[in-house]
Amino acid sequence: MSKVLVISTSLRPKSNSEILTKRLIAGAEDAGHEVELIRLKGKDIHFCIGCLACQKTQVCVQKDDAVEIAEKVKNADTLVFSTPIYYYEMSGQMKTLLDRLNPLFPSDYQFRNIYMLSVAAEADDEVPEKAINGLQGWIDCFEKAEFCGSLFCGGINDPGEADGKKEALEKAYQFGSSLR
Repeated sequence: MSKVLVISTSLRPKSNSEILTKRLIAGAEDAGHEVELIRLKGKDIHFCIGCLACQKTQVCVQKDDAVEIAEKVKNADTLVFSTPIYYYEMSGQMKTLLDRLNPLFPSDYQFRNIYMLSVAAEADDEVPEKAINGLQGWIDCFEKAEFCGSLFCGGINDPGEADGKKEALEKAYQFGSSLR
């Protein structure tokens, strides 16, 4: 089975995306995957400064938590990004991390399969489209990787509300069990 790295990008206490991420992880582990969870909450991640030194060295000049996260991303088979939807887009901290993964572009990265779990107060099916497109733009820069699927759980707003959403919890579990 695969070595799966799940990156939870929510910073909110009682995060709904984090609650659903835990169910996704349970499904992935029950399917036999080795899963590691990284939470961006509490991490020190600076903005990319665009110096492009990493394109030669494959290491960022900044010394923060993004450097260690990039190494874990590089060595995973499967990546799952979990994000709340803010203004019809991925969280800002997720975008900042994607930018800081620039040192991986010229590297011999291992990841191939990339997924996204997203959660929003609004329930319309098109709500996560811009977030998916944003992640797809990052994936397009890695020719050996592909976007393999997304799970959107809408209509969930208040902190901790996802704990009571049995259908969403089951969908997250099933999504996790279907990872490649």
